[in-house]
Amino acid sequence: MQASWMILASLFFATMSVCIKYASSHFDTFELVFYRGLIGMAFMAGVCQMRGVSLRTSLPMMHVWRSVAGVASLSAWFYAIAHLPLATAMTLNYMSGIWVAAFLIGGSLAMGQLQQVRQLGPVVLAVLAGFAGVVLMLRPTFEQDQFFAGLIGLLSGMGAALAYLQVAALGRMGEPESRTVFYFSVGTAAVGAVLMAFTQVHAWTWPSALWLLPIGLLAALGQLCMTRAYTSGATLVVANLQYTGIVFAALYGLYLFGDRLTPGGWLGMALIIGSGIAATILRQRTLPQAPAEDH
Repeated sequence: MQASWMILASLFFATMSVCIKYASSHFDTFELVFYRGLIGMAFMAGVCQMRGVSLRTSLPMMHVWRSVAGVASLSAWFYAIAHLPLATAMTLNYMSGIWVAAFLIGGSLAMGQLQQVRQLGPVVLAVLAGFAGVVLMLRPTFEQDQFFAGLIGLLSGMGAALAYLQVAALGRMGEPESRTVFYFSVGTAAVGAVLMAFTQVHAWTWPSALWLLPIGLLAALGQLCMTRAYTSGATLVVANLQYTGIVFAALYGLYLFGDRLTPGGWLGMALIIGSGIAATILRQRTLPQAPAEDH
């Protein structure tokens, strides 16, 4: 069942990215972040009420840190979706598994645990392969003045890694997934509202405004499914199945937007997916109780 939840979450997120792509022609990034959070907050409040889950939490600061990492990643991802081919933006965001491995290596080096670093040799190679894939995917952006968007997309994956670790930590503390998603939506709406004060706010026009509702609903459904998958165990399987979202996004981009990746771009995508899966498996085998997973 954990596998099914993550595949469903990936489909919801990929479909949401299509709506963002269409809506971004009229609304800017922080407006989309705000509406995504507002609609998701209302939806999840109803879900919590139906399930009899109280909105009172004993872990407020864990929710704050989850929201900080999650909203930063979300904003960067929305920007990348608006300015890059859909499959490229999705792939860069789904580098979270590679970033988690990179954090683990960096933490071991910082603490002077050289023996542990030597044990992580295969993980280091997987991380390097993943970033080689990034170079291949982003090479065309140098010619199309999209390098900045590519960099923002890359950073969205780093933020997603931090957010996913916090989701897993909340699950281990017994926090219901519906409450976790509700507070993330609250944080998303709050940050979006603040940042909208410093950017241009666009009037609602039809049919552009019609894309806002599915963005919020699909995001909440995807977040709910993802949180259920991560908090139900089998983390290794779940983490690897998230890459199905790249496949969904590539198909959407091909048939809806006519996106065409170069052979190098496809190769880079394959490298990122393969190295992300390898990094997750190797990390679990080498250090099954890695400190990052207990954060």
